[in-house]
Amino acid sequence: MAWIISLLFLVSSASAMKETEEMHEEENIDVQDLVFGHINDAYSWHIITIGHTHVSIPLPVIVRSSERGWFVFSSSRFHHGHETYEGFKIIQSKDSDNKGKVVEMINGEEVRPLDISITKNVLSLFISCALLLIVFLSIAKRYKKAPLQRPTGLQAILEPVILTLDEDVTKACIGKNYKKFSPYILTAFFFIFFNNILGIIPIFPGGANLTGNIAITFVLAFLTFIITNVFGTKEYWKEVFWPEVPTWLKVPVPLMPIIEIIGVFTKPIALMIRLFANMLAGHVMVLVLIGLIFIFSVMSPYIGAGVSVLSVLLVVFMTFLELLVCFIQAYVFVTLSALFIGLAQVEPHHHHSK
Repeated sequence: MAWIISLLFLVSSASAMKETEEMHEEENIDVQDLVFGHINDAYSWHIITIGHTHVSIPLPVIVRSSERGWFVFSSSRFHHGHETYEGFKIIQSKDSDNKGKVVEMINGEEVRPLDISITKNVLSLFISCALLLIVFLSIAKRYKKAPLQRPTGLQAILEPVILTLDEDVTKACIGKNYKKFSPYILTAFFFIFFNNILGIIPIFPGGANLTGNIAITFVLAFLTFIITNVFGTKEYWKEVFWPEVPTWLKVPVPLMPIIEIIGVFTKPIALMIRLFANMLAGHVMVLVLIGLIFIFSVMSPYIGAGVSVLSVLLVVFMTFLELLVCFIQAYVFVTLSALFIGLAQVEPHHHHSK
């Protein structure tokens, strides 16, 4: 492990020094663009910059014009957003609400078309789903062929995690009906964990900020919301609309029912914000540390060189910390999801006569 860190340090330092010289020559730096350019979605997947040449993977742009119908073409047609193709362009202006989005130019105005393009985040989603299928179908195949054989390799690593989640999270939080919800809890955990790991890998197919995208965390939280309330028992809904509290808290003003109904919606919102904010903050922090190299290099190449050493060390430390955060955030999400589902599995209270 030590030699990996050392190699990373040397490569990062060399890269930082090279960037320092280029930025010092240009005397033009925008840390905001540096940070948000990496964490925002994009219509191409940037791999590396060699000199002034940008190596990237162009992705399919699929848009529907309100007047001209569907268009499908490669994002390379835009030449990094500086040209218009078939009346469409990617907005680069910071003052526009459509910055970074494909718009259609109609009578000189920017109009957003229906956009179902395969963007960087969408491709990352496909890659992570394919990876999940490959890993777990192969493990399932091994269990089917030799159910009593001692697990080895990846199977041996993942089996304790699966059993721990099933027993200590799903069963402990949900109760006797836990088997019904185990597939969702396990799928959510490994989906979040795999995408968290891919997000901190700086080279393709990593580097996409999928779990730091609020649209993804919204869908995950929405699934928990649906499962919680669709499979909620009659007793659960009774506690929501007519909780066991003093009558004056329910009539004439239904204070407690209103609070309970609000709670039904705030729980998944908390899930969504927690995962989104924590993963986004980790990416931003690493990118800001890298941005410090460019800021100080503009002042002086020597100061930039010194700051680059400190920044690289902090980035290496943050990367190891992010590995832990990747697991913790996935674990917290599914634990809270299981807890919310378990609270909705309330059984009727039976009063036994003496």
